[in-house]
Amino acid sequence: MATAATLPVVGPGARDLLRRAGALSPVLAVVALLLVPGGGGGAQGGTGGTGTVADAASGLLVLVCLVRVARGRARPLTRTAAVVLGLPVLGICLAAITSNDPASSLPGVARYVQVFVLVPAAVLLTVRDRRDFAVVAWALVGLALLQGAVGVAQYLTGTGASYQGEDIRAVGTFGATDVMGMATVVSYGLVVVTGIALGRRPGRARTAALVCAGLLFLPLVLSFSRGAWIATVLACGLQLLLAGPCRAARVALAAGALGVVLVGGLGIGSELVEERVASITRVTAAPDQSVTDRYTMWAAAGEMWRAEPLTGVGLKGFPRYRDAHASVALSSGSDTAGAGAGFQRQPLLSPHNMYLLVLSEQGLVGLLALVGSWTALLVGALRRRGGFGPGSGADCALVATGLLVWQLVDFFYADIGGPSTVLMAVVFGLAAWWSLVGARRA
Repeated sequence: MATAATLPVVGPGARDLLRRAGALSPVLAVVALLLVPGGGGGAQGGTGGTGTVADAASGLLVLVCLVRVARGRARPLTRTAAVVLGLPVLGICLAAITSNDPASSLPGVARYVQVFVLVPAAVLLTVRDRRDFAVVAWALVGLALLQGAVGVAQYLTGTGASYQGEDIRAVGTFGATDVMGMATVVSYGLVVVTGIALGRRPGRARTAALVCAGLLFLPLVLSFSRGAWIATVLACGLQLLLAGPCRAARVALAAGALGVVLVGGLGIGSELVEERVASITRVTAAPDQSVTDRYTMWAAAGEMWRAEPLTGVGLKGFPRYRDAHASVALSSGSDTAGAGAGFQRQPLLSPHNMYLLVLSEQGLVGLLALVGSWTALLVGALRRRGGFGPGSGADCALVATGLLVWQLVDFFYADIGGPSTVLMAVVFGLAAWWSLVGARRA
């Protein structure tokens, strides 16, 4: 029989990690459950795409947070945090009330409040310090590595989503109907490890971050997502500039060399990648049908806003009013296939631009409320420029700023919808913690 002297002893560091993991388990569960395949459900644009296990976990996160707040009997948020996080509710509720069909707008109200208010607030209240922030940030990296590994295997084995007639597009467990899911997750992970590598963490953490960055580069390339590429380049570029021009130059050279080796030297998808990159610069000269559809839907969203400039056509109203405002250049939908699913014709239910989606459905009031909230978070993250210096939470500052910038840039090419949307809410929560709480504790 084992005696007390022979039993394994858990050190204080391990006990602290276990304690933190327990306290953060509702947030970590949301991240982990995004590995569960979506079952082929469509990545509906706009306010659709709810009903995954990760969404259910986010509801549990909010409930657990409410119980903790009630038991603590203390004001959970500062006045500034409450205003910044609650500002989107103004436009959401006004758009629902003034909608021609308020009943059909209710699911949209629930989705917007979940993604932009409740889950970010719950994450902010759950994260207590920089170590909690780091645990959640590394959880994002872990999810990105696993999804990226699945995506690379899909490319190598020809089991991914259909791209130019071949089943080679890396989509992870999200399936062919949510081709942006894996690209979004991998981009988050790449932005996180870039911030950690540029921060002031110990050598092993920085080394691990650099290794993860190299591993995540390839699945991002194989996602063939132009919007994710642009957002990642701009977000990581800003992180480099904030960390200092000398370090920016060194890391940029290393990243360029890595890209040449993986794409050029090894020939991994080089021709397809070159063609995809070149298509970014010719979207106006010779656009493909997907670009034409996007421009047409952008124009339709603008027409809806002109019809209802203050409050929009109502939440979930874009699909209903699309055909009345779109030109004949719009196709009936996009083709999806591969990654375990048969051929489907995916309807175009949103403009694939978050700003135009909000403008068309919530009007100028809703857009100003949402963008005002996001701008306040970004300003708060950037305000403490000293936060990028040694020993003052540089990694948290760079990670939070990079994630916010990535998301706000990506919103020019995408909107909410699909299983990965709930992870967006977690990212906003992390950024809100640094912007509204963590920066003052650094």
